[in-house]
Amino acid sequence: MIRPSGLAIYAFAYLVFLYLPVLFLPLFSFNDGTIVAFPIKGWTLEWYRQLGGQETLIRALMNSLLVGVVTALLATSMGLFAARAYVRYSFKGKQASEGLVMLPLVIPGIIVASSMLVLFISIGIKPSLTAVILGHTFLALPFSVSIMKSAFDDFDASLEEAAFDLGSSTVETFRRVTLPIVAPGIVASLLVTFTVSFDEFVLAFFLSGNQPTLPVYIWSQIRFPAKLPNTLALGSLLLLASVALLVVAEYFRRRSSKSTI
Repeated sequence: MIRPSGLAIYAFAYLVFLYLPVLFLPLFSFNDGTIVAFPIKGWTLEWYRQLGGQETLIRALMNSLLVGVVTALLATSMGLFAARAYVRYSFKGKQASEGLVMLPLVIPGIIVASSMLVLFISIGIKPSLTAVILGHTFLALPFSVSIMKSAFDDFDASLEEAAFDLGSSTVETFRRVTLPIVAPGIVASLLVTFTVSFDEFVLAFFLSGNQPTLPVYIWSQIRFPAKLPNTLALGSLLLLASVALLVVAEYFRRRSSKSTI
């Protein structure tokens, strides 16, 4: 009989501690009562039904979708070329440049948000969705670069050389040889950066002004007990969507790694 090791027990306990509260979110979203506590009074879909009639919620959702899509496109476009440069070429300041790109992962979000707010106001950019997009692109770029580097790491450069030998231009080779091979990595980057932007709160709170994104809207609602059931229902849907996007992104990331071997 195989007994679980201490490390396995610790890992299981850690996962339970981390994710068990999250599992209560969809559970209480079906609660018939407005008080989040056991025992559950009854089961209902009323809170989900009410979500469709809230105009402010729909507007915040549209704001988040717009910001997420534009951020994903910008971050992935820059991450694609940055990752190609880091993998293929050696140049002065390469390591320092990579460190600067990854810096947003280690800087506290409140510091980044407040600094960006001061910077944008000083150059004439008022708190708006444009400011949120710029901030989220800065935050999402490290994720894109990491994903695209894994797509380029095992890319066979001889394929591009063969295309050049056959008379293809640099642009045509990139379009017809490079892009199809790293396409799964691009899709994974788009999905991950969209998720990062869609779920981000601190930067959006500082930079959105009177155009709140969905996380900012949820924060404004969760302070009122009467709004809590609707917020739980909304949070459950967001949780499901985020997990689905990350699963799809991981699938394409692994497909990208296999296709470049």
